[in-house]
Amino acid sequence: MPTAGQSTNKQTVERYIAGFNTSDHEQILSCLTDDIEWTVFGHFRITGKAAYDANIEGPDPVGAPPKVRITRMVEENDVVMAEMTLEAPQKDGTVMRAAMGEVFVMRNGLISERRAYVIPLTKNDHK
Repeated sequence: MPTAGQSTNKQTVERYIAGFNTSDHEQILSCLTDDIEWTVFGHFRITGKAAYDANIEGPDPVGAPPKVRITRMVEENDVVMAEMTLEAPQKDGTVMRAAMGEVFVMRNGLISERRAYVIPLTKNDHK
């Protein structure tokens, strides 16, 4: 949840991640500019809110939202960088775990670009 004294940009990122954790499309989309660009390096790149909305659950949804946790965030000007962990249920009953580094480029308090580096984990390498 957003912390008192935190910048508007960091509050937006926290609200956005909270939306992902509950599959709340309206909350997620309210944090984005209309011309949002989302890149998950090595996987895909999309542009625009409609494309974003269509890809929130991923290519093969399981019906349960992921658990994304922010470990830390740093901000410089209109860029927020976040270190995060991910636990995403899979159709076979397993849980895909990953460490993530994300760059959020902000415009007027909204996310205009999201660049995600996702590293799948086979061991519990994150705290």
